[in-house]
Amino acid sequence: MTASEQDFLTNPLGKDTTLEDVLDGFEFLDDWEERYAFIIDLGKQLPPFPDEERTEENYVHGCQSQVWLIHHYDGPSGKLYLLIDSDAIIVRGLAAIILVALNGKTPRDLLATDIDELFEQLDLFRHISPTRGNGLRAMVSKIRDIAAETAAA
Repeated sequence: MTASEQDFLTNPLGKDTTLEDVLDGFEFLDDWEERYAFIIDLGKQLPPFPDEERTEENYVHGCQSQVWLIHHYDGPSGKLYLLIDSDAIIVRGLAAIILVALNGKTPRDLLATDIDELFEQLDLFRHISPTRGNGLRAMVSKIRDIAAETAAA
């Protein structure tokens, strides 16, 4: 099964689960052990990722774990929708945070989003390994490349 338009449009991350939900969750939780559990729970919200899309073209290089990313541009709304998956539970959670911040935006709005400010606000880079941080940056970089190509088209 390949991803259908409906798979992209029904992704709860960025729609039902918002950036405000994530920020409130981080603020409410006192320690990083609880925050890691929260991140893992966010990752459980990732929609199913079609096996046929686990290709070299969709692979995110630069991640310690295996990560795949696909997108759909909805012409009528002008929005870019994303699906991400990983074989690592913490990376799935980090991908969910990215989706909450970037999924369902226009390419121009996506490119204007200061995702580094979000990561700073959540204090992520101090609490994840450098290789996970590199993977997080690689996912965002690939998404920005997709948004730039889509905006230019």
